[in-house]
Amino acid sequence: MTALPTLFLMVTMATAPRAAASDSAALVQLLGTFLDGAGKPGAAVHERFWADDLIYTGSSGRRIGKADILRDIGSSPPPSASDPVTTYGAEDVRVQQYGNTAIVAFRLVANTDDHGRREVASYLNTGTFVKRNGEWRAAGWQATRMPFSDEAARRTVGEATARFWRALTAADTAALATLLDDGFLWTAADGERWGRGPLFQALTSGTFHVERVADDATPLVRRGETAVVGGTSWTSRATGGNPRPAPTPSHYSLTLVREGGGWVALALQSAKTP
Repeated sequence: MTALPTLFLMVTMATAPRAAASDSAALVQLLGTFLDGAGKPGAAVHERFWADDLIYTGSSGRRIGKADILRDIGSSPPPSASDPVTTYGAEDVRVQQYGNTAIVAFRLVANTDDHGRREVASYLNTGTFVKRNGEWRAAGWQATRMPFSDEAARRTVGEATARFWRALTAADTAALATLLDDGFLWTAADGERWGRGPLFQALTSGTFHVERVADDATPLVRRGETAVVGGTSWTSRATGGNPRPAPTPSHYSLTLVREGGGWVALALQSAKTP
């Protein structure tokens, strides 16, 4: 991720004629300090940044206040080494100041590193700041997630599909846990349906195995935050205590949804090849 000091060199600031240059610089610095600490544990950076009467409308449509933010932070478990690490940066920062009120608009770039798996999400954020007792704080906030371009969607859906099948063929349930939606459902070629739990159990016990997947995954449909990918895979499953038979091919349709900065598998439909 580009370091925040470097980003500030790229900042473009549009200020109202009456705005003081020192206030614009102070607001940009305040934003940078906040973003640098937002991905780290602790509420201190949030306590300083947000006004007590904050109205925050998130990209998901949830409207909250400062007390909600601090409560969410306080109830979060301590970070562990297995947790993804997200860092934040600001691009195209614009400041318009009107006396003791200022609007700060920018593009937020969130970079997530999940043990080598990297995802990038961009949001258009607009904050309304008020200066009280000589101190700027954000009293209003609006966040809008920017849509993926078609090129970025094809690339990231392809990467997510490849990770999904690598984890399945390796029976890597730890990796799968980060790649599957909580409501994931696999309708197998024989009509049986598996959720996350039964699938993990079958993979761990060895009664079910994904032998391989053809290098023919093709995005069939993409509608905003949803994508469908089709291809061919070979699976085998033991029944009645018998050894697993030779793997058989089936055509699949994998439905993925965008969550956060990446894509996760929501549903898998398999059908025997003719």
